[in-house]
Amino acid sequence: MSILIVALCVFLLILLISWGKINPFLAFLIISILAGVLLRIPIGEISQAIETGIGSMLGSLAVIVCLGAMFGKVISDSGAAKKITEVLTQTFGQKNLPWAFMLTGFIVGIPLFYNVGFVLLVPLVFSAVYQYKLPAVCVGIPLLAALSVTHGFLPPHPSPTALVSIFNANLSLTLVYGLIVAIPCMVLAGPLFAKTLKRIQSKPLEVFIPKTAPNQQLPSGFNSFFTALLPVILLSTTAALPLLTQDNTTAHEVFVFLADPMMVMLISLIVATYSLGTKQGVAVKTIMEGYGSAVKDIAMILLIVAGAGALKQIFIASGVSNEIASLLASSDMNPLLLGFFMATLIRISLGSATVAGLTTAGIIAPIIATTNANPNLMVLAIGSGSLMCSHVNDSGFWMFKEYFNLSLKDTFKSWTLMETIVGVVGIGMVLLIDFVLQTPT
Repeated sequence: MSILIVALCVFLLILLISWGKINPFLAFLIISILAGVLLRIPIGEISQAIETGIGSMLGSLAVIVCLGAMFGKVISDSGAAKKITEVLTQTFGQKNLPWAFMLTGFIVGIPLFYNVGFVLLVPLVFSAVYQYKLPAVCVGIPLLAALSVTHGFLPPHPSPTALVSIFNANLSLTLVYGLIVAIPCMVLAGPLFAKTLKRIQSKPLEVFIPKTAPNQQLPSGFNSFFTALLPVILLSTTAALPLLTQDNTTAHEVFVFLADPMMVMLISLIVATYSLGTKQGVAVKTIMEGYGSAVKDIAMILLIVAGAGALKQIFIASGVSNEIASLLASSDMNPLLLGFFMATLIRISLGSATVAGLTTAGIIAPIIATTNANPNLMVLAIGSGSLMCSHVNDSGFWMFKEYFNLSLKDTFKSWTLMETIVGVVGIGMVLLIDFVLQTPT
C-alpha cells in the first residue's frame, strides 16, 4: 500500500507541474504534506520532517551553488567566455568549428549554468555562422551537447551536486567519473551527430547576433582558460592530496580542509574576482553587484532543490524508504539502470532535468546501501536519464527552436535526438565504468 501511495504522489507531482502549471517548489511542498498524511505520519511531525528535509538538503548545497553562480557570473561579465571561444575558433580553424564550439561549451559550461551558457554562447555561434556561411544547426548542436553534458553530469551544477549530497557520494570522484562519461557523450551527440544534420535549414534571427567588442577589453587567453577551469583543477588535485599525507596529521587536516567543495569554490571565486575583475580594472562594487544578481537568478533553483529534500524526508520519516529499498533490492535489474529509467520517465513527464533528477534521487536513495550500488555512478546514471527525450515541455527545447528559427519537426530531429544520444551514451558509459570497477584485478 505504501508503494502505491508513493507512486500516486509522484504522479500528482507530475500533474501539478505539467498540467496545473504550479511552481515546482510549491508543488513539492503540497505533495510532501499530502504524502505525510497518506503515509500516516503524525500530523504534528509532518512540518518538522519537511523543515528537516529542506535544512539538510540546503545545508550542504546552498553555499556551493551560490558560489558557483557568482563564479559563472564573473566568467560571463569579464568576457572570458568570449575570449575562450575566440581562441578555440582560431586554433581549430573554419573546417573544425563544430569541434571548437564543443570544447567552448564544455569549458565554459563547467562554471556557467545551462541557461546562462546558452544565452551567452549561442549568439557567438551565430557570428561564426554568418561570417563563414556555415549551417547553423551543425555548428550549434556540438556546443549545446557539451552544455547539456556539464549540466547533467558535472558539479558544481545544481542537480549533480544535490545528488552527491543525497547519496553521500564523493564530489571529487563523481567529477572524475563525470569527465570520463562526458567526453564520449559530447563527441557522439555533438560534432559526429551534427554531420547528419546538414540538410536542416536554419536562418537564425539577426537580433541574436552580438555586437563586436574591442579585443583589448577581454582578458588574456591563458587567464580566461585557467580561471574557468580552476574549480576542476582544484577538485581533481585536492582530492588526491589527503591520501598522500595520511602520515602527517597536520598536513592531512589542512588538505582535507582545502579539498572541501565549498573551499574549492570559494578559492576559485576569490581568484576569479581578482584575475577577471579588479586586475582588469573593474570596481569591486560593480563585481559585488553582479554577484548579487547571480544569486537572485538561482534562487528558484535552490527552492526546487529544497522542495525535493522535503519530499525525500517525508519518505524517510514514514519508513516507506525502507520498503522501497527492500522491494528494489530483490529486483534483478541493475540499480543504476533502475535510476536511469525512473529519471527518464519523470524527465519525459515534467521536462525539467533538475526536477527529474532530484525526484528520482529522493525515491531511489535507500537502495544505495542495500544493493551496494556505487553512489558516484548513481549520480551519473540518474543524470543520464534526466537528459533523455527533451520535448515540448522543456524550456530548452523552445529556446533552441526559437533561437535557431526552426520548425517543430526539425527541432525534434536535432535537439531532441541530441539530448537522447547524450542520455543513452551516458548510461552506457556509467555501466561500463561500473563493470570495470567490479572486475577483479
